[in-house]
Amino acid sequence: MRNKGVLFIVRAAMIAAVYVVLTYFVSAFGFASGAIQVRISEALTILPVFTPAAVPGLFVGCLLANLLTGCMPLDVVFGSIATLLGAAGTYALRKNRWLAPIPPIVANTVIVPFVLSYVYMAEGTIPFFMLTVGIGEVISCYILGNILYSALNNYKNVIF
Repeated sequence: MRNKGVLFIVRAAMIAAVYVVLTYFVSAFGFASGAIQVRISEALTILPVFTPAAVPGLFVGCLLANLLTGCMPLDVVFGSIATLLGAAGTYALRKNRWLAPIPPIVANTVIVPFVLSYVYMAEGTIPFFMLTVGIGEVISCYILGNILYSALNNYKNVIF
């Protein structure tokens, strides 16, 4: 007999771990943070379509990844909140594959530019950061996320 609570926690922990590993890997190449960022780990924000355990898993994964990659404390907080809001939005839109990736794109495009501007004092304007972060999020969440969706959808009853 399966204990659903334990299964939920294990799934969330596995998703968090994969998020951390992917972010850490991409940060070695300088693509995980900054004005121009393509966090391939953000492709995982499609996972709430398959399991609600992905919502806390993505939040914890982003929190840990931001801590481990040396982000400033306010970035850890607000970046993780952006991922949490995006994941919750994806779960809310889970019935529509094409709309589900939109919430993480919007959440990060709105929140992260303010972090870049006010926490890191990065040179550039908020609209410029919205453009660059938004493009990275479209690549990560929409394009890579839908590729991940296609790969997992046939096995969703086995994996999730």
